[in-house]
Amino acid sequence: MRQTTYETNTLVQDRAVLVSLITPEIRRGSADPEHSLQELVNLAETAGVDVAATVTQHRDAPDSKWFVGKGKVEELKAIGDERGANTFIFDQELSGAQVRNLEEALDAKIIDRTQLILDIFAQRAKTREGIIQVELAQLSYLLPRLSGQGRNLSRLGGGIGTRGPGETKLETDRRHIRERIADLKRQLSDVVRHRKLHRERRRKNGVVQVALVGYTNAGKSTLLRELTSADVLVENRLFATLDPTSRMLTLPSGKEVLLTDTVGFIQNLPHDLVAAFRATLEEVNEADLLLHVIDCSSPMREEQMRVVGSILSELGAADKPQLTIFNKKDLCGGAGAASFGLLPSDSDTMLISAYDAEDLARLRQKIQDKLAGDTRTFALPAERGDLIALAYRIGEVVDRETAGDKLLLRVELNKQDFEVLGGPLHEYLEQRP
Repeated sequence: MRQTTYETNTLVQDRAVLVSLITPEIRRGSADPEHSLQELVNLAETAGVDVAATVTQHRDAPDSKWFVGKGKVEELKAIGDERGANTFIFDQELSGAQVRNLEEALDAKIIDRTQLILDIFAQRAKTREGIIQVELAQLSYLLPRLSGQGRNLSRLGGGIGTRGPGETKLETDRRHIRERIADLKRQLSDVVRHRKLHRERRRKNGVVQVALVGYTNAGKSTLLRELTSADVLVENRLFATLDPTSRMLTLPSGKEVLLTDTVGFIQNLPHDLVAAFRATLEEVNEADLLLHVIDCSSPMREEQMRVVGSILSELGAADKPQLTIFNKKDLCGGAGAASFGLLPSDSDTMLISAYDAEDLARLRQKIQDKLAGDTRTFALPAERGDLIALAYRIGEVVDRETAGDKLLLRVELNKQDFEVLGGPLHEYLEQRP
């Protein structure tokens, strides 16, 4: 159980009852409500919460006043008293009025899934950019619900749901929040401008970018570490990585590309969070290739793949070239691995373990093949050492021969390098393959 001391010097112990409402509309949706509730348990534990109980209710529609039914509220009160819970976490988003009514009825802190995810991000943000983005998302979420947050913000001791803007300025009003949001957006615009300059510099220098994307805890950071020998945090926890990390990856040809680890996705990822982290997630848009990493041992991998696809579409990156990497094959077991069938060598799908050296070698080769363009022949003047060096730079020379005063180089092109750097070579391009 997490014990945290805040400015009030009051010792807080977050012990929570988790609540999920299941309606026919939710059942018809793409997300499985039972899996979502289990994911809420994992999120709560990631936030340091002691989960006292989980409760579900089936209704035709949410109650406008209580969200759950009045009888269920009384049941929750009894469970909370019996289990010593001081917090109730709801798997769906609540309105400000519902929060206020539930707080009064349950005499406890009320937060929802969105607040919980925002709280985890608040704990994990380390860089200036990450801290700005999280606070912006928190305040954007809080503003329309301010009338329902009175007890949450004034409850002594803080804890989950009150980090960030809640613990330092409990009496914040709408005007102050709007001013703070405007200030954060100005700060974030500076960060965006700097990030854009870095991306343009990399692009100008012909740096090829590969981005790791996927559901949270799919093993992206482990893959980054094992592929690049990077000193990065690897934890078996949700959202272990928040700030993007980039390292150079050496391909079999010896060429180096930039490999970037990005924040993990999750179903019902708060819209305000996606908006606030858009500057970071734009690394996905700038990538020449996406590695979609999937935990093959997860029983919900199909749903997780759908969630990632949906967020990539929202970011405008759904049409990017992709390799689909089913990771953690060592956890799938024989039957689980067999369910993937025999993947053809030319497939854009791979089944690997990030700890298997042979799998990593195959993945490096697959990345190189995916980034490679057509094989073309250049007839270069033998005395033009600068052009010959450039031909070696934009791809892998697979054959060379002399024809009079010409040097014929057959080059397996790197598409990005050829587009950015290959201009001087175009007039020497022969039509034969």
